[in-house]
Amino acid sequence: MPQFTTKRRVRHAAADMFALVADVERYPEFVPFCRSMKTRRRGHDARGRETFVCEMVVAYKLIRETFTTRVTLDTEASQIHVDYLSGPFNRLENRWSFRPVTERRCDVEFFLTYEFRSRALAMVMGAMFEVVFRRFADAFEARADRIYVDRGAQS
Repeated sequence: MPQFTTKRRVRHAAADMFALVADVERYPEFVPFCRSMKTRRRGHDARGRETFVCEMVVAYKLIRETFTTRVTLDTEASQIHVDYLSGPFNRLENRWSFRPVTERRCDVEFFLTYEFRSRALAMVMGAMFEVVFRRFADAFEARADRIYVDRGAQS
């Protein structure tokens, strides 16, 4: 099963990066290929962690897919877990981890494993999936630079 992992040291606090990734409603503003993101339900799991179900529409050229995930915000562990519920995959698992390095720097790790339901879609998307997710990771870092760099300069 294909997977993608990237780890980056960024010049932003772990809490700021966590908040940026957790703000899923803003994804269409800066995430490549994300056309819409709607939060369907919010709540808390048995461990008290905030959870929500969201529906994301992604599009690239003639391909347009919708999938639904459950997002769990684990603030104690500085992790965000994304569990697949429905859409074009047999399996999709996504995890973000945020580790402070200094007060204003952190390591951000992004992990994704997936398997497309359709063999044809897997052939079309498979070759470019890693490139797409590198751009995806780049977009989060660039967004953080736009939002947090001025605040960091003032501190």
